Amino acid sequence: MNYDLFNGDADGICALIQLRLAEPRDATLVTGVKRDINLLARVEAAPGDDITVLDVSMDKNRAALDTVLAAGAKVFYVDHHFPGEIPDHAGLTSIINEAPDVCTAALVNGHLGGAHVDWAVTGAFGDNLKDTARTLARDLELSAADLASLERLGTCINYNGYGPAIEDLHFDPEELYRRLYAAGSPLEFVSASPDFTRLAQGYDADMAQAAALQPVHASESVAVFMLPDEAWARRVSGVYSNDLATDNPGRAHAVLTRKANGNYLVSVRAPLSNKQGAAELCMQFPTGGGRAAAAGINDLPEGSLESFTSAFAEAYSG
Repeated sequence: MNYDLFNGDADGICALIQLRLAEPRDATLVTGVKRDINLLARVEAAPGDDITVLDVSMDKNRAALDTVLAAGAKVFYVDHHFPGEIPDHAGLTSIINEAPDVCTAALVNGHLGGAHVDWAVTGAFGDNLKDTARTLARDLELSAADLASLERLGTCINYNGYGPAIEDLHFDPEELYRRLYAAGSPLEFVSASPDFTRLAQGYDADMAQAAALQPVHASESVAVFMLPDEAWARRVSGVYSNDLATDNPGRAHAVLTRKANGNYLVSVRAPLSNKQGAAELCMQFPTGGGRAAAAGINDLPEGSLESFTSAFAEAYSG
């Protein structure tokens, strides 16, 4: 059997679209909300299975990766998060790059020799790698309006991935992938699909509510924002963090969203002027992970809030 495993955000979706436009195949899709990254554990592999894994941490999937390789499956793994120790196994082919200006969609673009670079641009914009996206777009000779459309689409796809459950999202990421893939090109999806209208209107409405937020703590080097336990807040937590980082490039940001269990969902963005330290900070906490420029904690206990804010301020002071 074939399996395609991918993060439900813009980077994961756009990475898979590129691969399957270039190398079509029938496959069982495995994905979920953006923070649902333990995807390999859902696969019961058999000898000869082909498994593609995109934009989820190898470190977080290491035990399941060892299991599927031992079962005789072949794995193609592309990612830009902290991988831990990469197994030396004949069944594993990996493209891993933790550089702060790299995303999975860009790595797939390189692997395919730029075959579908418009989707790589969209994915990079969604991952808030705007300079990377614009660099990738140079060969496309796009108008300013078309480039802006790709940025808005990437942002909206990324926005759709956030939330603790599929029910919070406008689209199940698997279904959104299928609709985007069927469109053929990102600009066609923007210009012709009512699905884009639905995404864009939802994004605009939710971000309008976020615009009224004020930080609970702010200094020259860091700012902390608290969002309520409401669906709109869960949906915007990541894209709102990206906007804060873009608007204040010299400052680190933490956006904490209150969860129904009383704990917090945390998004951390390193300063754009120094894209380092986010993953290292978040990995100090049991459900934390990510990459150098952008990371998060899935379930920060309420009792650990003070420890987190202290560690966050210390990590980026000066």
